[in-house]
Amino acid sequence: MTTARAASGPLAGLRVVDLTDERGIYGAKLLADLGADVVRVEPPGGDPLRQRLPRLEDSPGAGESLWYAFFGSNRRSIEIDLGSSEGREQLLALIRKRADAVLDCGTLEAMRDEFEALRSERPELVSVDVSSFGPDGPWKDYLAPDLVAGALGGTVATTGDADTPPLNAFGELNFMVSGIYAAIATLAALRHAARNGVGQRVDVSTHECIASCLEHVFMWYWYGERIPTCDGPVLPRQGSLHWSRSYVVLNGGNGAISVTPWPDPQAQLMWLVENDAHQDLLDPKWQEPGMLPKFLIRFLEVLGEWLPSQDVRELFLEAQQRHAPYGAVLPVDAVAENPQLKARDWWVPYQVGGREVSGPGAPYALGDTPWSIGPSSEVGADTASLLAEIGWD
Repeated sequence: MTTARAASGPLAGLRVVDLTDERGIYGAKLLADLGADVVRVEPPGGDPLRQRLPRLEDSPGAGESLWYAFFGSNRRSIEIDLGSSEGREQLLALIRKRADAVLDCGTLEAMRDEFEALRSERPELVSVDVSSFGPDGPWKDYLAPDLVAGALGGTVATTGDADTPPLNAFGELNFMVSGIYAAIATLAALRHAARNGVGQRVDVSTHECIASCLEHVFMWYWYGERIPTCDGPVLPRQGSLHWSRSYVVLNGGNGAISVTPWPDPQAQLMWLVENDAHQDLLDPKWQEPGMLPKFLIRFLEVLGEWLPSQDVRELFLEAQQRHAPYGAVLPVDAVAENPQLKARDWWVPYQVGGREVSGPGAPYALGDTPWSIGPSSEVGADTASLLAEIGWD
């Protein structure tokens, strides 16, 4: 029995075949959550990604994956044995007869000739191939897990303090970036096909996707002579200190808070003076031309010495009244209780293992076509109905 929800949303009517792994599955999710009819092709016994941690250990299904419940949402499931000639024929028939777009992470490479012949039959078909390093270049045959992708792409290199090793980003942020690019590429290619009747093959390189998001790293390298705080072509690892050296996360008396002298350093200086915490910030040398970068660094040092004696919540509210853009930093276990997220209906119910759990909602808001979540199908739940749709005997 199928678990697919009724088609709704701005992409209702769009048909997608999902052959992605971790590098592109978030892109397929974004399309599915917008209403596209997305069919996930799984091997006999189910997609290995269904075993990803974390799991709901006390669920009836012996630990359904919470990871997959999120990334595999709103999809139909078909079991196909791509190790057999019949299975490969079934996949090609599925694409030929009921796909407007195919999202792939290398599965179709083993049947490239057959797929290209299919594309000649369906010139309007869109295919998006997400790989680690793209189809060309010396690294084209290499794979990279999220940590390696982040290290080579640049996200990891700038994390950590100068005297510590680099740090991995929380979660699989790098693969979520390539997934977002895959969704954007799919929509762009579909728009082109709708206008011109010709589909496209789009290659999405995870490596390039990551690098494109690091505008501060490139600016440091290419335009360092224009950045007052730049002292070399490589952005240094400097903990939570922003690349501009004007924003940083510091410890208060009972938690952490993000602080900055901007947009009005002098107004904040008066705030410190009121609390007799300004130290040497009134020294006339800080008013000299060219001293602003060093003044900002010293300002944050003074703040860092004052904050441990302050209540973080009271400090945050006071900063808001003074129009200083401070930000409360929540520990991970407190995010679920964040009142701002609750007010925005961020948490939505997911069905996992016969239970209802809360998970992240849509990262966007569409007024005329509200977002909704649907479950991930059981392994192969839609195999029979989908084979019947394509007339497979």
